[in-house]
Amino acid sequence: MKKVLLSLCGAMLALALVSCGGEKAAVVKIGVFEPASGDNGAGGKQETLGIQYANSVTPNVTIGGKEYKVQLEIVDNESSNDKAVTAASELISKGVSVVLGSYGSGVSIAASDTFAAAQVGAIGITCTNPQVTLGNDHYFRICFLDPFQGTVLANLAADKFAAKKAYCLSKLGDDYSGGLVKYFVEAFKKLGGEIVEETFPDGTSDFAAYVANAKKVGADVFFSPVSIEAAALIIEQANTQGLTFPILAGDTWDSNVVLAQAKGTNVQLYVTTFFVEGSTDAKVTEFVDGFRGYLNTNATAKTNNGGDDEIAAVSAMGFDAYYTALEALKAAGSTKSADVIKALPGVKYNGVSGAIAFDKTGDAVRDVAYVKKVNNETGKWDFVAQQSVK
Repeated sequence: MKKVLLSLCGAMLALALVSCGGEKAAVVKIGVFEPASGDNGAGGKQETLGIQYANSVTPNVTIGGKEYKVQLEIVDNESSNDKAVTAASELISKGVSVVLGSYGSGVSIAASDTFAAAQVGAIGITCTNPQVTLGNDHYFRICFLDPFQGTVLANLAADKFAAKKAYCLSKLGDDYSGGLVKYFVEAFKKLGGEIVEETFPDGTSDFAAYVANAKKVGADVFFSPVSIEAAALIIEQANTQGLTFPILAGDTWDSNVVLAQAKGTNVQLYVTTFFVEGSTDAKVTEFVDGFRGYLNTNATAKTNNGGDDEIAAVSAMGFDAYYTALEALKAAGSTKSADVIKALPGVKYNGVSGAIAFDKTGDAVRDVAYVKKVNNETGKWDFVAQQSVK
């Protein structure tokens, strides 16, 4: 009899918990399509950190008058075009409403058709190649594009360094580095500059010959917007061979891995990027202080950030992308991925990296990049300029 009474009491208690708010919370899933391994693993982890931090700050969203817990579904696309479809398919199978990523234009392009077929919208964070959004209505992005970035870098070479000859090095078959070099070359030639261009194959670990060639041809600048891993090796060789002219690179080199490699050397290094610390804007300072605190109180996060609390621009962009996705969900009034795609074109958000809105192609309406240089003594970035194009 006691057992029966206990069972009845337990059932009544369970019913009471449900009626008093113990009901399981509704969940909306946001996919995180990023590399955690491969050539772009370091950058992908930092981009993901920005998303994870944003989720920790704002773990819930109200959609159509109902509150949902936001659950991140994170997959590793391994920095590989061949693995991108499998990673994208995994996100689709998990029932995500929208996808964020990827760091690396090549994997974004490779997965695009998979997302399209499932009617799942994607918000690119720092994938800058024009092909990501071109000719489709499901892929959007919050970063500037390579034609703009390449022109900014060409102007920097010509205006700041009076460069007449540029040595350009990209990875063979890589959409990002090959595309950005292409746009740099076009802009630099229009300014009257001369180009010497080379490519290196996948798996290259020795860049001595490339640095030597840049010196041999009498280049005024060395332009190589490649992966973080390759960047560290290039800097090492530039230091070993006493390279006296500056190295220019795009947003991928905005990394503490690059800073650590350049610290204590005489290598001049300039990058274009999406975000820079130092703004007095309350939203920016709140992000910087909060994210740095997050890194310093979360051992795993700090490890994924390269072991320190340096804030990469891609983390700030990941933070903004998360909130852009929330705005899309709210605008859709639905968790159905097809509804989110329809809502995305009209989404606007004022982020820590600036105002975010989309043009008719799905690209961000942005006309400014930040230029930073390595401080070889401190191993930190020094702000150089906020730059547009001529």
